[in-house]
Amino acid sequence: DGQVGSMGAIEVAQTLAENNVRLRHPLEVILFQNEEGGTVGSTALGRGLTDKDLSVVTNSKKTIREGIQFIGGDANKLAANVRKKGDLAGYVELHIEQGGLLHQENINIGVVEGIVGVNWWEVTIDGFANHAGTTPMNQRKDALLAAAKYIDAVNRIVTSIPGRQVGTVGKIQAFPGAFNIVPGKVATSLGLRDLDAAKVEMLYEKIQAEVHQIEAATGTKFTFQKVTSSLPAPTDARFRRAIDDAAKQLGFTTKTLPSGAGHDAQEIAHLCPIGMIFIPSRDGISHSPREFSTPGDITNGANVLLHTLLKLDAMNL
Repeated sequence: DGQVGSMGAIEVAQTLAENNVRLRHPLEVILFQNEEGGTVGSTALGRGLTDKDLSVVTNSKKTIREGIQFIGGDANKLAANVRKKGDLAGYVELHIEQGGLLHQENINIGVVEGIVGVNWWEVTIDGFANHAGTTPMNQRKDALLAAAKYIDAVNRIVTSIPGRQVGTVGKIQAFPGAFNIVPGKVATSLGLRDLDAAKVEMLYEKIQAEVHQIEAATGTKFTFQKVTSSLPAPTDARFRRAIDDAAKQLGFTTKTLPSGAGHDAQEIAHLCPIGMIFIPSRDGISHSPREFSTPGDITNGANVLLHTLLKLDAMNL
């Protein structure tokens, strides 16, 4: 899904060059590798990667540092590429929506109002493993039963108040994982996202309060370890206005909406004002072979990116 933005940015730069357009601001095109595995590239540029960041073990079983070396990079040179506030006048990113709103409502262009904060926890539930045939129901410390209650509680709490916040339990594994043994341990997770960091904190506290009740009822112990935390990143009002004006002048319909997925723009927001342009995703599907945006929608997005850039270049950012 990052290819739309990559090719769109290259097309904009090429169009400007072919037409001998000289901008007031220098233009940089940057491609961040593997946004979906974590915004590692943009973090390296925006805030810098710490030794702890570089020591994270990925699905490849390599650390980030080892992975950089494996593909021919040098992690020791990363610090030289860190930007600071004031280095950039602004940043604009083109992306597929990854949701279904634009497609469902037949709208051409999404004007992103902000990128939600993404918060992930590894959750461990410790009970007591024992024989399923000989352990009476009222004497069990069933970690999987506690997990079931927890999963239901997360959904109930997150949906109990109005808003676009989301909560997800995306993985679960029971140990020892046998027919005839009461599960003594469960490894699961928690994900919370919203444009308002205070709302995320409030939801987390509500979940913790219910977890304490589940612990008491099931004789188990929950442990939460935060593994990812990014603050919400609102887009700049001037950028939103430029995107909306550019789209409407090209004859496109627009809708203002939040981004429920994390993006590199979130990290660059530490350096400068940001803007994001969404194009429709058919049926809201992403990270799948069925992910699809029409060539027409991709072209529309690239044209809006070009004209947004020209509008922003004319401003005193």
